[in-house]
Amino acid sequence: MGQTDEPEGQRALGVLTMEKFSRIEFLAAIASTHVRDGENVFGGTGLPLLAALLAKETHAPNINLISEAGFIDARPVEVPLSVADTRYYYGSSASIGLIETLGFILQGGRIDVGFLGAAQIDEYGNLNTSYIGTYDNPKVKLPGSGGGNDIASSAKRLIIIMTHDKRKFVKKLDYMTSPGHLQGPGSREEWSFVGGGPEVVITDMCQMDFDPETLRIRLKSVHPGYTAQDVLDNVMFDLIVPDDIPTTPLPTAEQIEIMHRLDPKGIYLGKGNE
Repeated sequence: MGQTDEPEGQRALGVLTMEKFSRIEFLAAIASTHVRDGENVFGGTGLPLLAALLAKETHAPNINLISEAGFIDARPVEVPLSVADTRYYYGSSASIGLIETLGFILQGGRIDVGFLGAAQIDEYGNLNTSYIGTYDNPKVKLPGSGGGNDIASSAKRLIIIMTHDKRKFVKKLDYMTSPGHLQGPGSREEWSFVGGGPEVVITDMCQMDFDPETLRIRLKSVHPGYTAQDVLDNVMFDLIVPDDIPTTPLPTAEQIEIMHRLDPKGIYLGKGNE
C-alpha cells in the first residue's frame, strides 16, 4: 500500500489487517456513510446489505430497506443469505412480489439509493457484468444484468463497490450491461432514465465520484497507505485528480462491533469472524 515493503499480493490488505479490521469491514464502513437517513434503499445481499444495515444501526435509523424479492422496510437482526431469504422478512412492514418491487417501486423512481458491482467500469460509470472479450467468443462469461440494469437506470443515486484492478477500469467496455452517465451530460435525459446515475465508486484503493460539469469520474479520496499515483497507475483512462485529495477515514470501533453483531457467523465478513 503506497510505499511499503509488503509483497504485491498483500498490498490491499496488510496495513488494514494490522489496524484490526479487514478489507470487507473497511469497504462496508465507507459505503454505509453514503446512505442518508430517511432514504429508500435497495439493499440486495453481501457487502451492500451489510453497509445498509450498518447505516441503519448508526447515522440513518429511518432508512427503508427494500429487498428485490419484495420485503419492505426490512429489519433483519442477522444478514440474509439472499434477497428472498426469510431473514429479510423479520420486522418488515409488507411483503410484495418481484414485479411490484422492480416495476412499481424501482422503475417508478421511488428508490433513493441502490448498490452495484461490476467487472468493468468506464470513465462515465457505465458498467459491464455480461462478458469479457467478444460476444461471439468471450474470454469470460459473467452473470449478466439480473436487476442491475433496473437499479442503474432507475435508482436516484447509485453506489458502486468493486475491487481495484487496472483491467476493470477501462476506456471502452467490452459490453455495457448497466448505464452510468453514458456519454456525459444530457445522455441519461435523452434516454428518459428515471434515475440520476452513479454518485460514488468505492474500491479497496480509493473513493471516486463524478465531476458535476463533465460527469467524468474523478478521485475523491485515497485509502490509508495508498497515493494518488497508485490509483492513476491502476486505471486505463484519464482520471480527474483534484489538487487536494483527502485520506479516507478509518472505521470506528462501534462500526466494527455492529458489523460483527449483524454477521456473527461470518457469512459476509469471513469465517474468521465467527
